[in-house]
Amino acid sequence: MQFNIITIFPEMINDYSRKSILKRGQEGGFISVQAVDLRKHATNKHKSVDDTPYGGGPGMVLQAEPIYNALTSVRAIVRNNIIDKLKKKLSKRKKKTIVLSPRGRLFTQEVAEEFAKLDELTMVCGRYEGIDQRVVDNMIDEEISIGNYVLAGGELAALTITEATARLIPGVLGNPESIIGESHSNDFTAEYPQYTKPIDFKGWKVPDVLLSGHHKKIEEWRKENAK
Repeated sequence: MQFNIITIFPEMINDYSRKSILKRGQEGGFISVQAVDLRKHATNKHKSVDDTPYGGGPGMVLQAEPIYNALTSVRAIVRNNIIDKLKKKLSKRKKKTIVLSPRGRLFTQEVAEEFAKLDELTMVCGRYEGIDQRVVDNMIDEEISIGNYVLAGGELAALTITEATARLIPGVLGNPESIIGESHSNDFTAEYPQYTKPIDFKGWKVPDVLLSGHHKKIEEWRKENAK
């Protein structure tokens, strides 16, 4: 699966995606994470991608043109890669383009599972006071939010979505059973408590049932204690 993240801080994306499961997923060829530097798609000599809002108000707004150019560039790059490797599947490629926004659809595990069925997910990271509305109206499929709060930009949200989605791609996790019974992925509202060695630490002990070897009782305990 291809993840494209359009941002003015590509180093934030690159630093994180070169570690842990995203690194392993890319090394294994199961996913690809591409940070697209929005400033490289600016058309002015200063490489600025923002300007003052029409109608007045504080702060700056990301312009539509550099985002349009970046999206066009990403689609051309991905298309060329597909032509080289997957000519027969070109017309069947499933892809989506989103903007990270606090007013968007709430990102959940269910949405991660939905995104994991895609071949390509492109995310536009906002900054400053927001993004020119013409981007939202004409260039993307939907807005997505990771919660009811405001961040300085969309990079952390994009990385959250990337990791939550990528770990559902077959092959990314070393042990596929890791996602079975996880938080928010089945009837449980959250995961059950987990314990490891030692059995007794400062008088705080592991529940006896987990040491019993009785799988049915352990499963029942886990269901009862999931929060």
